Order: sequence, then C-alpha cells, then structure tokens
Amino acid sequence: MVIRAAYSSVNYKDALAATGAGKIMRRFPLVGGIDVAGRVESSSDPKFTPGDEVLVTGYDLGAAHDGGYAAFVRVPAGWVVPVPAGMSMSDVMTIGTAGFTAALSVVDLERNGVTPSGGPVIVTGATGGVGTMAIQCLAARGYQVTALTGKDREHEFLRSLGASAVLSRHGLQMGTRPLEKATWAAAVDAVGGETLAWLTRTMMYGGCIASSGLTGGTELHTTVLPFILRGVKLLGIDSAMCAMPTRLEVWRRLATDLRPGKLDHIRQEIGLDDLPHAFATLLKGEARGRYVVKL
Repeated sequence: MVIRAAYSSVNYKDALAATGAGKIMRRFPLVGGIDVAGRVESSSDPKFTPGDEVLVTGYDLGAAHDGGYAAFVRVPAGWVVPVPAGMSMSDVMTIGTAGFTAALSVVDLERNGVTPSGGPVIVTGATGGVGTMAIQCLAARGYQVTALTGKDREHEFLRSLGASAVLSRHGLQMGTRPLEKATWAAAVDAVGGETLAWLTRTMMYGGCIASSGLTGGTELHTTVLPFILRGVKLLGIDSAMCAMPTRLEVWRRLATDLRPGKLDHIRQEIGLDDLPHAFATLLKGEARGRYVVKL
C-alpha cells in the first residue's frame, strides 16, 4: 500500500533514532518517523481504497522500514489502521505512538483489575508525550490522577489536562526500604530507572505498574518483596508490535471512552525543518506535549 502522508509526529524513539543516541535504526540509509497518517494513494488490499484516511504506528516503521517523514510512504497493508470516525489525521498524530502507548497502558491496567474506585493512579514523566496522553485517558475514565514531573512551572498545565494532584520530582523522598508507604493503586510509567524502582516500593496491595519507557534509565534496582508481599504486578507495554486486534480495539477506545479531551492543548505543529530542534528538546527532557509534523 502507498499512503500520501499528511502528518507524522515526534516520539522519544524518533529522537534516539535520528541522533544516534539509541540503536533504533537497523539499516542505513533510512527515512525516519515511526508514525504516519494520510490518505491511501494505492492499495492491492481490497480492505482499503484510494482516498481512505489511515494511520500507521510502530511495527518496523522508521526502524527497519522507511518511515513517516516523507511525502509518500509504502507499507504492508497489515500494518494499517483506519482513522477512527470523528477523529482527524492531525488528531491521530497528536496521539501517535505516545498516546497509543498511554491508552494501551490503561487498557492493560484495567485488564488486570484496576478501576477508578481502587485508589489514586500516578503518571510519571507527566509532561512528555506518554504522560500528557495518559493523564487525559485516565481522567476521561474517572480516575484520580497524580502527575509526577520535574518541571515545577508546569503544574497548572498538568492540572488542566485532568491531574487532580501534582508531585515535584525534585522534592520527592523515595526512601531506601524495600517497602515504603503503600500509596498508589496503579501507575503509568514512561521513565524507568530509579523512578520505576520507587514505584514498586510504594504500590498498594495488588497494585499494577504499566512500564513503557526508559528516559530515566534502563536498569531496575528493586527487591522481590513488593511482588511477593503486596502482589504488585509489573506490566510491560510494547506498542510497536502490538497485535492488530488489540491495536484496533485501543484506537476504538481512543475515539470513545479513552478519548483525550485536550489535544489542541498539547499539540505543537512543526515542519520537517524543525525536526532537529524537536529531537534535541525531547532528549533534554524539555518537551511539553506532542510535536505533530505537517508534511
């Protein structure tokens, strides 16, 4: 299938790939961009016809297969998702891989018994792509959301997205005991490292952590005690190779009960020439919301 691209987006993975800070691209040269939305230009699959609005996130796009930062993108039809009714191509790229990962996290948490009445849910890396989307998805479902951020100037912004409380990472006392005060019913974590270790120690009994990121490091130093004494569950979230039936269901929910309510609030539209600045901003941890690339 060939897609005439209209929009792409910028994810942390894109920044790692483009700058060489992470070993993302598996061949070279390669067109970057792990997301794309546009109209079908041509298709050998009868499920799609020219003019259909479609999107692709993940799989090998922008990693081993030419990606979304292009006027035309050729992809296997098996990777393609129709743009959900009631959403624009700009909307789905504001969501993109980051928002899809956030929604997939919420879906997996609920599959493991998390409910709005169970207690507070914490979102780490709250001003980033996954964080800003997770806050909105959780708020749409009626959860009590606490946002954790290192950007003290962004507390009001996070509350405007639906966070009922905001914690500053700078004043956070993580403690050193294997088990700290049980505080959270669930967590959406895009940070990893010592933040994820702290989450394991502070979950309530039966609490679940959806882990999808590594901006705070790839190593996890914890003990087995949260898992065997509190029944804590650590859920790995991989949006890139998510099976298509799950992918379609998550996008359906992103257009309905998990629909983010403040997409215009977090979207910053840029062009291809602006990508280097966007990559640098993400790698420095200074991004706020989502960069959407107009093609």
